[in-house]
Amino acid sequence: MKTFNYSDLTKADIARLVQRNVDPANEIRTLVEEVIEQVKQNGDSALIDFASKFDKVELTKLYLDRAELEQIASAVTEDQQEALQTAYANIYKFHKTQLKTEDKVETMPGVTCWRELRAIEKVGLYIPGGTAVLPSTFLMLGIPARIAGCSEIVVCSPPQKNGKVNAFIAYVALMLGIDKVYLVGGSQAVAAMAYGTETISRVDKIFGPGNQFVTKAKTIIQSTTTTAIDMPAGPSEVLVIADASAQPAYVAADLLAQAEHGIDSQSILVCTSQDIADKTLAEVEKQLSILPRAEIAKQALNNSYIIITKDLDEAMDFSNEYAPEHLILATENWEELTPKIINAGSVFLGNLTPESAGDYASGTNHTLPTSSYARAYSGVSVDSFVKKITFQYLTEEGIQNIGPAVGILAEMEGLHAHRNAVSVRMRPDNNKF
Repeated sequence: MKTFNYSDLTKADIARLVQRNVDPANEIRTLVEEVIEQVKQNGDSALIDFASKFDKVELTKLYLDRAELEQIASAVTEDQQEALQTAYANIYKFHKTQLKTEDKVETMPGVTCWRELRAIEKVGLYIPGGTAVLPSTFLMLGIPARIAGCSEIVVCSPPQKNGKVNAFIAYVALMLGIDKVYLVGGSQAVAAMAYGTETISRVDKIFGPGNQFVTKAKTIIQSTTTTAIDMPAGPSEVLVIADASAQPAYVAADLLAQAEHGIDSQSILVCTSQDIADKTLAEVEKQLSILPRAEIAKQALNNSYIIITKDLDEAMDFSNEYAPEHLILATENWEELTPKIINAGSVFLGNLTPESAGDYASGTNHTLPTSSYARAYSGVSVDSFVKKITFQYLTEEGIQNIGPAVGILAEMEGLHAHRNAVSVRMRPDNNKF
C-alpha cells in the first residue's frame, strides 16, 4: 500500500486518488452493450451461451425450482442455519421500522395533502456468486422486498460449477418464500431482468451489487429502458480513519476483510501518524499470511493506499471527498466526528464495531453506493422497494381558500385552462362551465 501525506497533496492529487473503477476507453461499456443486445435479441439461448462462455457451465435449463432448492439446502448444517436465522431476525427487525404511515397535513383550511406507500410490483434481485457466494446479500435484498410487499421477486445468481447454486443461497431462498432461482450471472442477468426472456420476467427495478460489468449494465439499463435500479453498487470499498487510540490489529483485520472481496476492491487507511501506519502494515502482513484468499487480498491492497493527516479533522475532510461505501471510525473519539460525516454509505463506530457486523447480522443493509456515489445515493432500505404516491383533497372551503392564489399563478404562466379549472369550481353555480 502506497503512503501519502495529506499536506503534500494538491486538489488534483486528491481527485485522482478518490477516483476508482473508471472505464476511460469504454472497454467495459462496449463489452456490456454487446451482452445486453444479445440477450435482448436472443433471450434464453443467449443466457445459456453466456453461462457456457463466462461460467464454464453447460445448462439444460435456466432455473432451480422449489424441490431442487430444498434438496440443495439440506446440506446446510444446524449451526449455519442458526447463524442465517439470527441475521434474518436482526435485518427484519431493523428494516420493519422503515415501513411508516405518514400523517395527513392540512396545508390550509379545507386543503389536505398526504402520501401513501405502494410496493413496486416486480423487482429483480441480483445475488453475486463469483469468487465469493453471498447469501447475506440475498437476505439484505429479499427481506426489505418482502416487508414492502412486492408481488413478484425475480432472483438471479450465477451457476456454480455443478450447474446449481450454493446451499446457503438455496436455504435463504426458502427462508424468504422464493420458489425459483434463475441460474444467470453478470451483465446478462441484468439484461434479462430488464428486457425479459422466454423464462425470466421483465421487472420494474433491479437491485444488487456486482463487479464493474454488472454495475455498467445497470447504469446502461437505467438510461435506455424504463427499468430502474437501486444504485450504482460496484466493487466494494472501505475507508478506515484511525488515531492513536485505534488498535492496529483491528484496523488491519478490517482492511483485509474488505480486500478479500475481490481484486478490484479497495481498502483505504487514513491515520494521524506514520507510527499508526507502520504498526497497521505490520499487522496486515502477519494476518495476510494465514488468509485462504490471500492472493486476492494482495491484489486489492496493491490498488489501495494510506493517507497520513495531521489530525482527525483532516482525515474527515479526505473521507468526505472519497465518499466511502463503508466508513470505520477506529477511534475512541468517534462521537466528535459523526456530525462531520457528509458522504458515506454505512458507518461503523469505535474500535469494537467491525464492518463484518453490518455485512452480515447487525441489521443494517450492506447493499450500498460505491465509487463516490455515496455523495448522492443512500443504501438499500424498504424505501427502495416502494413508491410514495401523493394525494390531495379539497373541500368547498378549500377550493375557495386556495383558488385565488392558484388562479393568479396560472395566469402568470399564461396557462389559462389551469386557471379555469379552479375558477369554474369557485362559482356559485359550479356545476356549469
